[in-house]
Amino acid sequence: MKNTPFTQKHIDLGAKMAEFAGYNMPISYSGINDEHAAVRKNAGVFDVSHMGEFILKGEDALDLIQRTTSNDASKLTMGKAQYSCLPNKDGGIVDDLIVYCLEENKAYMLVVNASNITKDWNWIQQFNDKKVEMHNISDNTCLLAIQGPNATKILQPLTQMDIMNLKYYTFTKGTFAGVENVLVSATGYTGAGGVEIYFEDKDGNADKIWEAIFEAGKVAGIKPIGLGARDTLRLEMGYCLYGNDIDDTTSPLEAGLGWITKFSKEFTNSKYFEKQKAYGLTKRLVGFEMIEKGIARHDYEIKDFEGAVIGRVTSGTQSPSLGKAIGMGYVDTKHAGVDTEIFISVRNTLLKAKVVKMPFV
Repeated sequence: MKNTPFTQKHIDLGAKMAEFAGYNMPISYSGINDEHAAVRKNAGVFDVSHMGEFILKGEDALDLIQRTTSNDASKLTMGKAQYSCLPNKDGGIVDDLIVYCLEENKAYMLVVNASNITKDWNWIQQFNDKKVEMHNISDNTCLLAIQGPNATKILQPLTQMDIMNLKYYTFTKGTFAGVENVLVSATGYTGAGGVEIYFEDKDGNADKIWEAIFEAGKVAGIKPIGLGARDTLRLEMGYCLYGNDIDDTTSPLEAGLGWITKFSKEFTNSKYFEKQKAYGLTKRLVGFEMIEKGIARHDYEIKDFEGAVIGRVTSGTQSPSLGKAIGMGYVDTKHAGVDTEIFISVRNTLLKAKVVKMPFV
């Protein structure tokens, strides 16, 4: 297993550790419910340094991004970011990612999922005619997500950058906690507000920034948060997790990601997705809440009243905020309407659930 620059800190703090995407990562410290509540109500720090980062530079950088991603990156100006995906040639998704515009038309950072770093690099590289300079900076980049309603208030004294007024999906660069060239973005995977900070892993930067954040947040009660709460937080918001809710077999339209699928340009397999949109979808990703007691897990079958299979669960958990079991899954389009009664097959028992609008909170 690989380590992040913060792995020993997690161990020293007593975190429950486990392998995730090839990394030794903290799953929880004080417990998932406690950590989840800390982020929803206050602030928490996630180590997400396992994520991948690519730099694309050159006159043709934007063109390469436009040809390989579904969203319209030409709308990006310096300091803005955009959620997007890499469609494959079979109607599915190679990965979802965030595109950061470092210099308009010339320099961009792509942030990809940890488990897909090599896959994504190879995928994009096959479309590069060598005119675009590509750098995989994943192994040298630290990424901390400080999330929650009080996150920016806690962090503001550590920098002269105006991070309290950063608009959603914008970013700024500057000195943070005495470390130069730190990128701070108003992005995250929790829906609770806050920022993500990127910086180079050198000269003790990781220790410096980690300690500064926890010192600044000591009085406010900032907490370290593991991947367990990261999952429950993102699920409450209806955010897709690659490998669960989206993958090489699911189209962005089926996943409810039509808003990042722009047909104002041509991209990988765009004609297929245009036809799919025109002719209508056969399945859709929906949110549901359990009516009968039980938790829906990944790959459980979803059935109708008569017991016929109409889909499958992609994610499910007991929502700490709502105190009830929730989930996401693909169902046949005719069963995708809000308030539709569905049944989750749990150990050969059909448990009643209903389709609800997302986000759940």
